[in-house]
Amino acid sequence: AAGMFLRLLSDIQWRAAHPKWRRMTGSQRSTSTTAEPHPLSLPAQAQVVICGGGIMGTSVAYHLSKMGFKDIVLLEQGRLAAGTTRFCAGIVSTARPVSIELKMAHYSNKLYQQLEQETGVQTGYMKTGSISLAQTQDRLISLKRIASSLNVMGIPCEIISPKKVSQLHPLINIHDLVGAMYVPEDALVSSANVSLALATAASRNGVQIHERTSVSHVTIQKGRVTGVETDRGRIQCEYFVNCAGQWAYELGHSGEEPVHIPVHACEHFYLLTHPLQEPLSSSLPTIVDPDGRIYIRNWQGGILSGGFEKNPKPLFTEGRNQLEIQNLQEDWDHFGPLLSALLRRMPGLEALQIMQLVNCPESFTPDMRCIMGESPTARGYFVLAGMNSAGISYGGGAGKYLAEWIVNGYPSENVWPLDLKRFGTLQSSRTFLRHRVMEVMPLMYDLKVPRWDFQTGRQLRTSPLYDRLDAQGARWMEKHGFERVKYFVPPGSDLLDLDHSKTFYKPDWFDIVGAEVKCCKEAVCVIDMSSFTKFEISSTGDQALENLQYLFSNDLDVPVGHVVHTGMLNEKGGYENDCSIARLSKRSFFMISPTDQQVHCWAWLKNRLPDDSNLVLEDVTWKYTALNLIGPRAVDVLSELSYAPMTAEHFPSLFCKEMSVGYANGIRVMSITHTGEPGFVLYIPIEYALHVYNEVMNMGQKYGIRNAGYYALRSLRIEKFFAFWGQDLDAFTTPMECGREFQVKLDKGMEFLGQDVLLEQKQNGVYKRFTMFILEDHDTDMDLWPWWGEPIFRNGRYVGKTTSSAYSYTLERHVCLGFVHHFDEQTGEELVVTTDFINQGEYEIDIAGQRFQAKAKLYPFSSLFAQRRRKDDVELSGYQRE
Repeated sequence: AAGMFLRLLSDIQWRAAHPKWRRMTGSQRSTSTTAEPHPLSLPAQAQVVICGGGIMGTSVAYHLSKMGFKDIVLLEQGRLAAGTTRFCAGIVSTARPVSIELKMAHYSNKLYQQLEQETGVQTGYMKTGSISLAQTQDRLISLKRIASSLNVMGIPCEIISPKKVSQLHPLINIHDLVGAMYVPEDALVSSANVSLALATAASRNGVQIHERTSVSHVTIQKGRVTGVETDRGRIQCEYFVNCAGQWAYELGHSGEEPVHIPVHACEHFYLLTHPLQEPLSSSLPTIVDPDGRIYIRNWQGGILSGGFEKNPKPLFTEGRNQLEIQNLQEDWDHFGPLLSALLRRMPGLEALQIMQLVNCPESFTPDMRCIMGESPTARGYFVLAGMNSAGISYGGGAGKYLAEWIVNGYPSENVWPLDLKRFGTLQSSRTFLRHRVMEVMPLMYDLKVPRWDFQTGRQLRTSPLYDRLDAQGARWMEKHGFERVKYFVPPGSDLLDLDHSKTFYKPDWFDIVGAEVKCCKEAVCVIDMSSFTKFEISSTGDQALENLQYLFSNDLDVPVGHVVHTGMLNEKGGYENDCSIARLSKRSFFMISPTDQQVHCWAWLKNRLPDDSNLVLEDVTWKYTALNLIGPRAVDVLSELSYAPMTAEHFPSLFCKEMSVGYANGIRVMSITHTGEPGFVLYIPIEYALHVYNEVMNMGQKYGIRNAGYYALRSLRIEKFFAFWGQDLDAFTTPMECGREFQVKLDKGMEFLGQDVLLEQKQNGVYKRFTMFILEDHDTDMDLWPWWGEPIFRNGRYVGKTTSSAYSYTLERHVCLGFVHHFDEQTGEELVVTTDFINQGEYEIDIAGQRFQAKAKLYPFSSLFAQRRRKDDVELSGYQRE
């Protein structure tokens, strides 16, 4: 069998390279799967225990040992690299749409390239390059967007013609192609051997590796990891790393205090063939044909080809505890469509002899991004799992970032898109995971245009107004499991077209969102924003104020009823959260954060607030429905409903007050809209939500009220230069770098987290600057739209990327927000970014390889542009801070 052959090959090469292995680890290597005696007993304690001897576990061990940790134990229930790693197709591909994943894959490629020389273990590394094929223009656009990102990172990459594809790989049928992307430095490896090489290096650096050792559960006391129970005894430890692959979910749930790790396995099929009559060259590029749903690589003169079918088969939903993954059953009927796609792409294979159809499990996550980071409920419990079939591409980089996280307390890059804390417990339902991975696996190769949404696992968290809004034409998206409205389809529109509109160009909802924005500017709109994370912090004395003053950068010692915009910063001055805090009384505060902060912010505060029974932190997200009333007539609607004056003299900006609205009492009204437009947010106890909504809509009829969604909100906030956490702001961005000095009180009379860094930046300047770009020669109707992640060029040189963008219906132009860096032209060293540097450059935004001129601004337009006017009337040079 090919699987056994791969394993035997790994064993032989491993033994040849490392004859002392048995003596060091005390494990006897054999190709049988029966349990063997363990000459060496487990240590009683260690600093770090890693569970899982695949590519992830060995990479974490390798990097921790390189960073100076000595007391590390790696436990593997079977044999090293005998799980999913053993069956991995061995393709190292850097062509990734998510920036952090691209960086991980690039690092992995460089690491594997030198690993054989470092360890003496043959890894089978071969730089073959890869070609991603496009059968449609939309697919080619998506490849061009990835190519732009690769090129600015210094990774060679080019968009090539079908004819060039044929030159690089003569067996490929090119008749239906419109183009392709060629990445010459992508590589092939033997994934099992890479794991064994990493284990060899780690072992030489003092890591103890024990095979045939099962972890039964992790002990957690007072919210911290204290040890690991195995079938061979207990090990006390400070840190535990769950690299158990598809068993990560079960291992997380095995202890008294569960750690939720949302991964689920699916069967993954690939074909192995005998060598061709004229064996394939080992340097032929790997082919990825996403429209055909397949990948093809050479394998010992023959072919290895697999793919991601439309009807995947989930595995082990009910859990199963097997040691090594034995070959699952062949299923030729299931593989049929992929085989047909392979024969269409390589017609010359008709007479080829098939050696085996390999069926192996792969674990997938709810959002197609891998999972890493520390558990929100157990300090010292780290996770690295759910690679979505890209384990070998991510292995090196992911292990490096996780090791940095353990050693330094944070990784060297922004890994929020991969952080375990982006999920809550709600994504751990086995039914949810089973249904979601059946959607995720085909999506691996589906064309993903901006603003696509998952279809499974929906209507999980909803506002009390869900049915009411749905009946009025709401179109929904999901954030952190919460349903949020994108926009409302007016009566009589073609609903089917809107639901299926997928494009990189001007979308079908353009005019609908434009009408909602116009209503926000001229009358009043209602947006249901119930998904916001809402916490209350209270104390018997001054404990709440004292602790919050240390954890937040702005001054929270304000009069009762005032609302403060503030960052929750880390030691490096970066945004862990960006929120609004209302002082409800002398000793209680109401904190509003982004939707996806619910788990992260809770863990951050819990880990830093003292364990004091007089200090209470409560998550009240579910208690309140939030209605955002935006527009100049919001004040009239609320005045009439509450019989209270709501004008600026009586209800100033950034103010919070409990009021009656209609018949309902105890509604927290804040004069803030998160858009820069006038209006109020109402935080309504959920039992009153429907009543208050109906009252607002009825009263608002005479003022032209209408429903609106988050797309309108996005357009409004971006044209006002408002940064949002998770899109523009992250743990590596400080207030000084994004023009928010006014939200920092360096002289508030007490020290706060990150203060030293901000003082230094104030004195010495910043190395990146948040900037607003208005596209000047861009045709909204005909040109590709910017979305986010587009490279920014200044005087022809790359200086950064956009973080978010939207069409401004007021300026009738596209607005992009992003960070500008200043790199030294000779050395590439980062230099301080000054106001003059920003203002004196000529800028272009690269959208899928096409550059558009842009005007850079450091401040939003003054309020005189709040009235809609023609493009020709807008003087782009004048600006004023709002």
